[in-house]
Amino acid sequence: MAKPVAEGPDIVVAALSARALAAAARRAGRRPAAVDLFADRDTAQIADPCLRLDSDTLRLDPAALRDALARPDLRDLPLVYGAGVEDDPTLLARLAEDHPLMGNRAEVVARVKDPFRFAATLDRLGVPTPPVASAWDGSSGDHLRKRIGGSGGAHITPATAGDAGPGWYVQRRVAGHAVSVLFLADGARAVIVGLSRQWTAPTPESPYRYGGAAGPWRCPERWTRILPALIDGLAAAFELVGLNSADFLVIGPDFHLLEINPRPGATLDVFDRPPMPPLLGLHLDACAGRLPERLPKLLECRAALVLYADAATRIEAGRRWPAWTADRPAAPTVIGRDEPVCTVFGEGPSATAARRHAERRQRDLTANAAMEMQ
Repeated sequence: MAKPVAEGPDIVVAALSARALAAAARRAGRRPAAVDLFADRDTAQIADPCLRLDSDTLRLDPAALRDALARPDLRDLPLVYGAGVEDDPTLLARLAEDHPLMGNRAEVVARVKDPFRFAATLDRLGVPTPPVASAWDGSSGDHLRKRIGGSGGAHITPATAGDAGPGWYVQRRVAGHAVSVLFLADGARAVIVGLSRQWTAPTPESPYRYGGAAGPWRCPERWTRILPALIDGLAAAFELVGLNSADFLVIGPDFHLLEINPRPGATLDVFDRPPMPPLLGLHLDACAGRLPERLPKLLECRAALVLYADAATRIEAGRRWPAWTADRPAAPTVIGRDEPVCTVFGEGPSATAARRHAERRQRDLTANAAMEMQ
């Protein structure tokens, strides 16, 4: 008897790392294909095909991404994009010619990621945000140099006097702890999924490199009162659809909105779990103009921490990874210094407790790896 023909993919996800998107697609009952820079072992287990793009800079190459998505088995499939794609709205517009784009349109992304248009819109809405400029003139106060459309924080460095350069801008540094708001939008309204606390994993060269997130974070009562209307206003002003996140710096009763990430992001790992409905399904519904009336509350908190290599690290074939890890490298391979090794999860009754749990597991994982190399 002939073997049944395996069903092909019905959706494609693309990002710097597509594992979380692919896992979210599986949870939503979809059959994902994945395109990213890593083709990690666990991504390949849930996405077929799982395509790896070469990169020396940990950035997606537009031509390579277009070629990968032009494969006959991927062409015309709905496309969900994640981190690493939003820095090139022109690329998004090109991809939308061959794929139904399940996310914000290219022109929406261009408005959100243009720091000057973004700041002007926030000023009109009365939303506090740090001042931006194309150059730092040496005036008092700390300033940061950021890449337009950049993600992950590794591109952010202290500014020096002079022009920021093409594709870059300068933003005044403000104090506060980082809070991200994950929300669904239909172009006019929004529903908040949850809040997370975020932190950095600094190096001398990249003092603001993304380190991880934990949530749900229980926000102060004042935020509970003002946040829904604020996020509604942002969704309408920018015509956002699907899953997005708004990144704030919070200090006491005050806050500044730093940026909006107009696509699903790293906190999928924090929030996409029972009793929450599958978030990718909600993302697709929201892109079609359908928002849930309300969402259940997650009682237990989860942290997702990025483990980076302190030095060049060889991952041997057959290495066993704990169940509380993800983004497990395909082996054998060598991971360069300061490159991501894997994601480590932790749980707890609060965001702080979940982060500490993940950090303990990170230390255990690093210690065990050192012992294996002796």
